[in-house]
Amino acid sequence: MAELKAIVEVLERTPLFRGLRPRQLEGLAKRFVERSYAAGQAIVKQGQGGEGFFIVVSGKAEVVHTRADETTVVLNYLEPAQFFGEMALLAETLRTASVVAMEPTQCIVLTRWDFLSVLRADADMAVAVLQELAARFTRVLSTM
Repeated sequence: MAELKAIVEVLERTPLFRGLRPRQLEGLAKRFVERSYAAGQAIVKQGQGGEGFFIVVSGKAEVVHTRADETTVVLNYLEPAQFFGEMALLAETLRTASVVAMEPTQCIVLTRWDFLSVLRADADMAVAVLQELAARFTRVLSTM
């Protein structure tokens, strides 16, 4: 999938980037890198630094949170075109959950510094992405 066009197609299906124009998607796609994970492998671990944003390209993963009493709860299941780590794009925070591949899983990853560099160069893109993030958080908060 290393082809730029394939990454752009994934970005087009990703809700966070739905407001972007084709040239913006292409510029952003150039910054993503591919990563592959085996079944059972942790993609990210709770408590570690969150420096990247991930989009699942193929496979499945589960989002797992370990509570203070060491019990675990599955928060979500991720399939192709779903993403996680969006908070890591804007803030230097620790991961609040682990994400574990349930089967061989391929992701594309955008680092925080690459994302911020792109946003600094394109204010329209920054506004579109921030509006989608705000809408996402509003939806989450309305379910609580």
